[in-house]
Amino acid sequence: MENKFTILGIKINDRIKEAGEVQKVLTRYGCSIKTRLGLHEVSDDYCSTSGLIILELTGPQSDQVKLHDELVKIPGVTTKKMEF
Repeated sequence: MENKFTILGIKINDRIKEAGEVQKVLTRYGCSIKTRLGLHEVSDDYCSTSGLIILELTGPQSDQVKLHDELVKIPGVTTKKMEF
């Protein structure tokens, strides 16, 4: 059996407005998320309003599709998927 790796990138344009809705979706599909990495630019005097979340997905393909479909419905959120 071949191991398949699915990576989902999520770009959030305005973390203050959209992060709450994104978090609700990620919590709902938590069992489909094997690894989660959140990135945004930050320094002593600056914190970016945009951010990037990288997910390694696991579990049934149907749940992964539902997760993606709910995320793209959130205004200001863009996704990209990679499969290896």
